[in-house]
Amino acid sequence: MNRIKKLRTEKNIGQDQLADYLGVSRQTISHYERGDREPKLENWRKLTDYFGVSFDYLVGWTDERGKDEIR
Repeated sequence: MNRIKKLRTEKNIGQDQLADYLGVSRQTISHYERGDREPKLENWRKLTDYFGVSFDYLVGWTDERGKDEIR
């Protein structure tokens, strides 16, 4: 499962709510979760802040969620 979708479902929020936070459409969130599109750099940063995880975790480079973890 895509990490964006995994974190979103863990927080029990809908695609619409996440889309509003990022300032994108619900369809864009759907594309991110399916892997059809990648978020822009600004949105990667917003996603790490929103979910409280590191970029490395969000993109699947590590299984450690912490923002302070070093790869």
